[in-house]
Amino acid sequence: MSEEQKRRLQTQLWSICNYLRGKMSGDEFRDYILGFIFFKFLSERLYAIAQNALEADGIQYEDLDETNPDHKEIIEAVRQEAVDALGYHLNPSQLFDQIAKKIKADKDAFVIGDIQQLLSDIENSTRGEESEDEFIHLFEDMDLNSSKLGKTPDQRNEVVKGIIKQLDEIDFQINQIEADVLGDSYEYLISNFASDAGKKAGEFYTPQKVSEILARVVSLGKTELKSVYDPTCGSGSLLLRVAKHVKKVGRFYGQEFNRTTYNLARMNMILHGVHYKHFDIKQDDTLERPQHPDLKAEAIVANPPFSLNWDANDLKLSDDRFSPYGKLAPKTKADLAFIQHMLHHLDDKGVAAVVVPHGVLFRGSSEGHIREHIIREMNALDAVIGLPANLFFGTGIPAAILVFKKCREDSENILFIDASRDFEPGKNQNNLRNQDVDKIIDTLASRQAIEKYSYLAPLSEIAENEYNLNIPRYVDTFEEEEEIDLVAVNAERVEIEKEIAELNAKMQGYLKELGLS
Repeated sequence: MSEEQKRRLQTQLWSICNYLRGKMSGDEFRDYILGFIFFKFLSERLYAIAQNALEADGIQYEDLDETNPDHKEIIEAVRQEAVDALGYHLNPSQLFDQIAKKIKADKDAFVIGDIQQLLSDIENSTRGEESEDEFIHLFEDMDLNSSKLGKTPDQRNEVVKGIIKQLDEIDFQINQIEADVLGDSYEYLISNFASDAGKKAGEFYTPQKVSEILARVVSLGKTELKSVYDPTCGSGSLLLRVAKHVKKVGRFYGQEFNRTTYNLARMNMILHGVHYKHFDIKQDDTLERPQHPDLKAEAIVANPPFSLNWDANDLKLSDDRFSPYGKLAPKTKADLAFIQHMLHHLDDKGVAAVVVPHGVLFRGSSEGHIREHIIREMNALDAVIGLPANLFFGTGIPAAILVFKKCREDSENILFIDASRDFEPGKNQNNLRNQDVDKIIDTLASRQAIEKYSYLAPLSEIAENEYNLNIPRYVDTFEEEEEIDLVAVNAERVEIEKEIAELNAKMQGYLKELGLS
């Protein structure tokens, strides 16, 4: 598929959103639009598996009748193959194309009951199977009987039929394209919804270029990763971005607190062609109830919520994640608690990259103590990267990226990069450009000191600064003002005054001629 075709697909998918715009808020119709796209995708994937299995017998899967005893055996054989390959199953009458045909054939067709049931059937087809955790409750946010879709059942039915009709006109080309193309289009929609959602978007989406930096940091110099983990995974975009920079990721791990966003992350994984056996996304509070207790990940990426309130009860000092430090992050600022969690789950030869507010770099008290322990006792901080302000949804404050390694190649220095001035101004948000991202990664790879951009700080200097990591302490970006030539300025002032006097004289002459002076 060409880039032009890809853009056309994205435009077609986004245009469907206009059908629901005005009927409900963006973060509400997002769940319906993405859910229906996902249903069509699952349907086409299932159909491809079924046709491959039945091709030799010349049987069309959609022609099979679930009530026919002779056909039931064939459908069961397809079910077994589909559940093993894809993790789920759909009967012939439940295929997206069949629903669309029913709507075209009968303009009065009432379909929301059938569709709600088949969405439940997709989930139920995984019960007791290895794929159950990846599919169960996946469609719980698609309540087709919700008044959000319309006041009456008939109104809701018309809205759902309208979405089906528009989606039916779009060819996903499942058999002709890599899974990533449709997955990228899904990601494009998530990005657009994030832009529309504004402040709320911070809950589920990290700006693409920031994701790019994090992904390239943890994959630098590697072609394969055994495992990638995001403890606050949102829609899963960060995990999937890492996969674009290596040939293979063995397994994806993630945890997300918000239930709706958790479902979105699982859909996003599947739409990007990640097999259900190769990802493990859990839903719960990461700091309170971590769901991957034995995980040691080769790469960890995260954009945790800034300065989150958390239960900093002293009992947590018995938790292996926090006990080595002797102190907990403040109750009103969980930023360093997330970092402690990440370091606990980082493999000895792994790399972690996390987005933090600038306060994490210099705040004192328990945060200063934890920061000192990470640097002095663990020697795990590898780099500090300052980003421009107003990059993120929901906040205009500047942020930084911290890079951690337990076994550092350059164990005597910490690299500081001040990339805060390299960006493209935007109407609502500033944006990083490709050259800005490349410059950060190239500097990180070479660990070079560049005037007014980067500095390699010895650990002794960090200690002298009492483990304060405020970037201006290390990267001097001060620009001397050009010396003013007072003689030249005065001469220019005299010339301007002379021109003004001449203009006034001319004006007086004109007024005199007109008899107005």
